[in-house]
Amino acid sequence: MKPASAKAADVAALQGALAAEHAAVYGYGIVGAMVTGRAETLARADWLAHQEARDTLEAMLVKLGATPVAASPAYQLPFPVTGEASAARLAVALEDGVTRAYLAVVAVTDRTLRSFGALAMQPPANRALAWGGSTVAFPGMPTTSTST
Repeated sequence: MKPASAKAADVAALQGALAAEHAAVYGYGIVGAMVTGRAETLARADWLAHQEARDTLEAMLVKLGATPVAASPAYQLPFPVTGEASAARLAVALEDGVTRAYLAVVAVTDRTLRSFGALAMQPPANRALAWGGSTVAFPGMPTTSTST
């Protein structure tokens, strides 16, 4: 049986990922309203992917005996979104936030949850790239340069 502190850490990490997914669902409503064409199609697909991830996390938390954190009625955007370019930047910011949240899941002691977190980090990292962002081999780790 898992110690209570390990379970608490598991729940806290999953709650953090859920909060990030809630924010992404909200944020993609803004993104989708500001883009057209292919970007609008992409925004809708990403919005739906975040809803699915949100539902998965909620089910996991309930299975652990926790009450899933509720979505906020509104979220503070990191910058004004006034057109397609800033909407794309918002999409990258949302995906980066979700990736960082899943990184916390990778840090828990439960092997199954760590694997889940590692796999769950991949789609948002790829979506950030699709919106013009960048990624690193190990999200959350500082990048360093080495000279030979």
